[in-house]
Amino acid sequence: MKVSIEIAELKGRIVELEALVKFYEEQFRLVKHKQFGASSEKSEYDQLCLFNEAEDTADDNVIEPELSEIARKFHKRRRLPNDKLPEHLSIEVVEHDLPINEQICSECDGQLHMMGHEKRRELKIIPAKAVIIEHVRKVYACRDCERDACGVPIVKAPVNEPVIKGSFASPEAIAHIMTQKFVMGSPLYRQEQEWNRQGIMLSRQTMSNWLLVATEAWLAPIYDALKELLLVRQVLHADETTLQVLREPGKTAQSKSYMWLYRTSGDARQHIVLYEYQPGRHAKHPQEFLKDFKGFVHADGYDAYHKLPNEITVVGCWAHARRKFDEALKALPEQDRESSETLRGKRYCDKLFELERKFSECSPEQRLALRTEQSRPLMDEFFAWLEAKSHNTPPKTGLGKAIFYALGQRIYLENYLRDGRLEMSNNRAERSIKPFVIGRKNFLFANTPRGAKASAIIFSLIETAKENGLCPYQYLTYIFKNAPNWDIRNNCDMMEFLMPTCVAKHCKADG
Repeated sequence: MKVSIEIAELKGRIVELEALVKFYEEQFRLVKHKQFGASSEKSEYDQLCLFNEAEDTADDNVIEPELSEIARKFHKRRRLPNDKLPEHLSIEVVEHDLPINEQICSECDGQLHMMGHEKRRELKIIPAKAVIIEHVRKVYACRDCERDACGVPIVKAPVNEPVIKGSFASPEAIAHIMTQKFVMGSPLYRQEQEWNRQGIMLSRQTMSNWLLVATEAWLAPIYDALKELLLVRQVLHADETTLQVLREPGKTAQSKSYMWLYRTSGDARQHIVLYEYQPGRHAKHPQEFLKDFKGFVHADGYDAYHKLPNEITVVGCWAHARRKFDEALKALPEQDRESSETLRGKRYCDKLFELERKFSECSPEQRLALRTEQSRPLMDEFFAWLEAKSHNTPPKTGLGKAIFYALGQRIYLENYLRDGRLEMSNNRAERSIKPFVIGRKNFLFANTPRGAKASAIIFSLIETAKENGLCPYQYLTYIFKNAPNWDIRNNCDMMEFLMPTCVAKHCKADG
């Protein structure tokens, strides 16, 4: 009896170890794919057909159409160039002519005449050039009053206010430094080295001070105005990512801080992208930012978004749900993927996305009706399948994680069916936060919370400019030239002229 009990215990232990080995094998294949495989989530298993759709939709009673032969025409495939010279660039013409003494015919010694010309074009790149602008302000006084009167009126010529009082910073210089760091990903220490190579001793400390002062004086009021416009929208997207701040009060230099992102959805005419620095990832941060907002917020599965007030409806991200099945599929041996239940779950998601692509050109009202008619039945079938599979699928396996994630997010994933303006995924926010993630790989961290807040404001203005078809450098230059002279803090009417949709035409990215 004792021996049989030990054998049963050993068999049970073997089953546990086999399951553990299978789990480790899945993790090993997934890590190997992440390290060496393609990052795209598309694969050879992405098919528009769902299971046996061809057999399910076939109708034997339908008469086949008669076949007719069509004469095939073969066209030579033209190779279209990917590069072209923009039309708005100025053209510098360089003429090449024969010397006068060579304009003689070599046969009869007669005078040559020009019968035509040949042209070729080159793109000439002129590196950044620095010049010193010296403002000379003339001051006038009255000679008669100087001689006869007790007081002498003094009149000065008008001059624009500087972007930073007492500094030699120009609007163009600050805009250039900002775009180099926050668009091109060049940290200040690299810019310092480049300036020094040109003989300009401009330290990173000075550049940092310029960015901080100009941001707090002129960009922060625009950021606040954009935030007011953002919160009156009815559909938003949100996301967050990590940031290291070295001198965060009460925290070690190695601890994580966060950059939150909020942006408009696809239904907006004027796109707004705002970053917000916060020392943590607590739910109170989105609650505070969105306290005046009522509507829909697209978000991932992070629990902080699920604690927003009742006036805000959180819309889940189907791209995250699909990604779980995609990762589980990649963790399986190749020979087991085609017939796996994991592939079945992934294809449910693929079919829902395919329906959305078909609805993309519809109005919100039409899209809502089509979703109710076509997407809702398929989604109900998908969740019924998940419920059935959850009873006999270990939760720690790849498939188990995908199933229980989708079931746990169900109430949020279904919310996109409530309004035709909503989207299936939160990819719009992920694309907007990507520039910050790329920049973070270059400048790595922020030194102080003040610098992190300034970075959030600068990123916001730059990404908003890009979303609205503006050149970030031209837009920032436009702000720094005009904001100091318009008294935007006390004159709210002038703030409108600094909004991305109202700026001068020369700020457009196409020139």
